[in-house]
Amino acid sequence: MTVVNIDMAGTESRTRAYRSELRQRQAVETRRRVVDAAIEVFSENGYQAATFAQIAQRAGVSIETVRKHGPKAALMWATVEVASMGVEGATLDFFDTERGAAVLQVRDPHDFAAFVGETMLAINAPSAGVWTAVVGAAQGDPELRSNLTERLAHIRSQAEHVLRLAAERGWLRTDVPFDELVEAVCVITSVETYVRFVHWDGKSPEAYEAFVARTIRDTILR
Repeated sequence: MTVVNIDMAGTESRTRAYRSELRQRQAVETRRRVVDAAIEVFSENGYQAATFAQIAQRAGVSIETVRKHGPKAALMWATVEVASMGVEGATLDFFDTERGAAVLQVRDPHDFAAFVGETMLAINAPSAGVWTAVVGAAQGDPELRSNLTERLAHIRSQAEHVLRLAAERGWLRTDVPFDELVEAVCVITSVETYVRFVHWDGKSPEAYEAFVARTIRDTILR
């Protein structure tokens, strides 16, 4: 009887663990469906016009489920993070991402410029819609504006980290102050520049990638 009780307890424990893991996996999958749907809805309708009902319909979940992943502003920022970097994380370090690890392997300034062009296309193309939505909404929402200021500061810090890597390898020009080079990179690689180049001027994504690489090579590097 004792052995049976142990076996039953072990089976019950494994069953509970399996169910817990299953629930966690389902929760992660649901969260991603909601965020992916929100990316589409915010991009298409803007922040103010987007509703939880629209997101719920697109995600195939209930409105209450979407509300659990809110509030709306938090969900908006989650869409920006996922659209641009593929994962959530307001203070995610670029060097902790797959692309950040890849740039550490670049050994040539020409390849570095090409890498920046490729990376910024990969980041800005999918995030342009939600980024435009949040920038527009921030004009009339003090909370979003404050959050946007913080995000821009974080983006600048990441650009600074990447440029310091280039400087350590002797690729960076030295006749321009470092802070000015950081500001230049932020403008060159911004989502706004992508939107202007591709959405408004009608140039191809490939032309944008080449533009970023060429501009980095001509104005930032030696």
